[in-house]
Amino acid sequence: MIRDTTAQDRRIENPHPRRRWVVIGAVGAAVLVALIWVVPTVARLISAGSSVSSASLHIAEVKRGTLTRDISAQAKVVAAISPTLYTNAAGTVNFSVHAGDKVDKDQVLAEVVSPELKNKLAQEQSTFDSLSIDVERAGIDNRQKQLAAKKTYDQAAIDRMTAAREVERNEKGFKAGAIPEINVLRSKDALAKAEIEVSHAEQDGKLLGETLEFELKTKRLALSKQKLLVADLQRQVDELKVRSPVSGMVGQRLVEERANVPANSGLLTVVDLSALELELDVPEVFAHDLAIGMPAEIIDGAQKYKGELSAVSPAVVNGQVTARVRFADTAPGGLRQNQRLTTRILIDEHPNVLMVERGAFVDSGAGRVAYIVRNGVAERTPIQLGATSLNSVEIVSGVKEGDKIVVSGTDAFNGAPRIVLN
Repeated sequence: MIRDTTAQDRRIENPHPRRRWVVIGAVGAAVLVALIWVVPTVARLISAGSSVSSASLHIAEVKRGTLTRDISAQAKVVAAISPTLYTNAAGTVNFSVHAGDKVDKDQVLAEVVSPELKNKLAQEQSTFDSLSIDVERAGIDNRQKQLAAKKTYDQAAIDRMTAAREVERNEKGFKAGAIPEINVLRSKDALAKAEIEVSHAEQDGKLLGETLEFELKTKRLALSKQKLLVADLQRQVDELKVRSPVSGMVGQRLVEERANVPANSGLLTVVDLSALELELDVPEVFAHDLAIGMPAEIIDGAQKYKGELSAVSPAVVNGQVTARVRFADTAPGGLRQNQRLTTRILIDEHPNVLMVERGAFVDSGAGRVAYIVRNGVAERTPIQLGATSLNSVEIVSGVKEGDKIVVSGTDAFNGAPRIVLN
């Protein structure tokens, strides 16, 4: 028979029974706190469709402030006035200046030798002189014919007076019985004939005067037409000497010296250095917002100058339109063509609005949704966008100040309502 160890066992009393319950209570409280923290997180993990690394996202905070819509770009200095000078007739060109030479207004820069045009002018001038002589001769002839008509009228008037006296004498003789009645009747017929001749002479004189005046007027009109033709040819001959329309500098010569050029060919360009503008390319999305006269800011190193939008091209090239900005005041000295200056066009301002940094989320959600980050989870939230600028975008509804939004692209979210950010 094997004996147990009962005889060796000895009862030990716990000297501190309350400490045990304190430890148990502390452990229970710790487990309860852990559950309170873990359960919501687990619930979010369960409710979320997927998770994305926050390191791959760009998150920005919604702030309240003034949103300034502007366009900023590197603009190049160009000449606002840079005319190209053309020849008006075919001929041989002789230059009197070279590219880069400074010129004054109305200075002769080149001359086109055109014997054909000068010969035509001489011919038309000769025709003008001939017509001038014809007009003078016609004037003399008119006066001669009018004098002859007046002479005929005066002669008829005298014949009428003679016939009237003859009638009077015959009537007295008839009453005295010295002259037969037949003589009286014959004298009255002669008087009637004389009166008819006077009337016809008067009407012929008036008609002749009108005819001569009409013929003279026709010759004068032909002379005036020829005078205009000669004046136009003289203008063309004068323009064979190509003069500078502005004071500035010769840009380039477009043809060689002594070249035989056709009519309306470009000869050279002149640059007005006192009128400079800035040319910049603007994204097409901002083209409809641009308006002539908008204020602009031009930055040249540490200096800032005021400007205004002067022109916008109607054509879109490679998704951009060309705009021009001129200086509001006198352009600074020392500027050169094609020099690059930072130019900022101010479209408008929206004060006291909720805005956030502009990002790809504007295009990803078509401007209607955004993912707001709360407690490590990005929640898909409907929003409404307002004005936009190059750097910021206004949010009209759907967020409040202080919210954080995923402003980078959200294509990886696949439209999930909730995304856990690791």
